[in-house]
Amino acid sequence: MEETNETFVVKTQMAKEAQNQPEISLKRIRFEEINVDDDDDDHDDNEDRIGTLPDCLLLEILSRLPSTKDAIRTGTLSKRWKHLWTSVPNLIFVHHGENHPRSDFYSFVDKTLAQCCQLKLKKFIVSSSYDYRFESQVNNWIHHAIDCNVEELDLTLWNLECEAEFLLDQFFFVNSCFTDLTLSGCIFNPTGVISWKKLRTLSISHGNLDEDLIENILSGCPVLETLVLDNCYGYRRLNIASKSVKSLVFSGYMVPDDVSDDLADVIEIDAPYILSLTIQDDLLLWKLLLLNVSSLVEADLDYTKCGHYETTPKEAEEEMLKGFILNLHHVKELRIGIFCFKVLSRLEAKGFVFPSNLKVLDVTSSPLYSDNDSLEVSDWSTSDSAESRDWEVLLLDDGPAVDEVS
Repeated sequence: MEETNETFVVKTQMAKEAQNQPEISLKRIRFEEINVDDDDDDHDDNEDRIGTLPDCLLLEILSRLPSTKDAIRTGTLSKRWKHLWTSVPNLIFVHHGENHPRSDFYSFVDKTLAQCCQLKLKKFIVSSSYDYRFESQVNNWIHHAIDCNVEELDLTLWNLECEAEFLLDQFFFVNSCFTDLTLSGCIFNPTGVISWKKLRTLSISHGNLDEDLIENILSGCPVLETLVLDNCYGYRRLNIASKSVKSLVFSGYMVPDDVSDDLADVIEIDAPYILSLTIQDDLLLWKLLLLNVSSLVEADLDYTKCGHYETTPKEAEEEMLKGFILNLHHVKELRIGIFCFKVLSRLEAKGFVFPSNLKVLDVTSSPLYSDNDSLEVSDWSTSDSAESRDWEVLLLDDGPAVDEVS
């Protein structure tokens, strides 16, 4: 008897508990590759036990696959699986670019969405290179996601220059279904109000945002909790007056060459109500100043300073970090990356006096320290292991607890 093409039969130990367990961890699912004959498709010996699971659990399995293309491929498993993917609540499209033409990817997304029958989308993700020729297609995709009341939308449209090129339409700015938005390579130019009433997390990458626009965004997000600005530019002062925003991530700062060649930017952060602050990635600027972060409980400094220097590079690095430490003396927990740790060591060598309650938390993964709960900063400044660590944790013992500031 001739053998057919190889197929995949999904086996699981959860068939008996299917009715009582609403969610499945993919770690408990085992995929086994076997060969079956043409005449054995319906044979009892090759019956896949996962077929006894209800559709809701099968959809949960498919929704955890890395991409929608992977979900579509499961249609070869059996007749029951052929169209099951069209109801998966997560749609994930990723264009890797190297060996696949961009036009083919955009056509694939179009054809896939035309076959989908979801009434509700939990997540919609698109990551691809982009140029203006595909504007109408991307707008159609967004319309589809919004029509399905999508909650989490991740739109990453990139080009070699890392500049925003896709213009967001006004309909995008008035939506009550978004809870999480990740937007990269998008141009923000709303012609009317911004109303994202349910939005809790907003991440913007490579966006040109002036101060008025940032204020309008925050005003239109009454329950926003987390704001991530990744290499955004166009502003000098970042005012976070919203009492709902508790976490701010300032991830890099870089102005595109065709916008400005002035690296002497001074950015001020005024965020009196945030509880968590992260400053990371390359800061291509002159100074970053913290004006009011009085409610902070935790901070993470994992950046590299670049750009304009009024003095020598090392002195500018030391001055910026010293300013951060003095403005963060009240926080309960302060983490620093390796660049900042090197600068910290230089400051100490020059006699900088740290707050008396500043200590380095002992990390159990370090073989050098296991008995002490904490170490003074000076103990680490000459440690061989310091430069090999991704980050260290600094604890300010007398800082306020979370419940004291919320």
